[in-house]
Amino acid sequence: MTLQTEFRNAMAQLGSAVSVITTDGPAGKFGFTASAVCSVTDQPPTLLVCMNRNSYAHEHFRRNGVLCVNVLSSHHQALSGVFANASLRSEERFLHDSWQVMNSGAPVLSSSVASFDCLIADCHEVGSHSVFYCQVQAIRISEQPRGLVYFNRRYHAVGHDIEA
Repeated sequence: MTLQTEFRNAMAQLGSAVSVITTDGPAGKFGFTASAVCSVTDQPPTLLVCMNRNSYAHEHFRRNGVLCVNVLSSHHQALSGVFANASLRSEERFLHDSWQVMNSGAPVLSSSVASFDCLIADCHEVGSHSVFYCQVQAIRISEQPRGLVYFNRRYHAVGHDIEA
């Protein structure tokens, strides 16, 4: 087994929230499904988003300079698949569910658990991916009771509190 395969197998054991990352601007409206999103700092509020440089939408995100991280609810498993489907045209993806915009103009999923509207402040190239450092401009939080995570190569709903 190669180190790369072993790494991928081990990373499958690291559960992650599933998000649809969107952009809109001079380069057009695009989106993709991601689990490689995390907090960097709260002063100023900053996230990082990792995106494969071979993605059909990569250059569009760079040129637009904005994005929105839409954290998916447990009922969004099909939507995750829509935005992960490389054979769909960009405009077809946004026909699913309801979308709004906030400060940046990037599409905001109306039914997301939370949405982080961001400016791409910096970008570093690491291996096959770009790491976007995203300064949060606005946040929308909903009352969705359950989130969607990806763990062990499968989707799982989360949201029940553990009682002490």
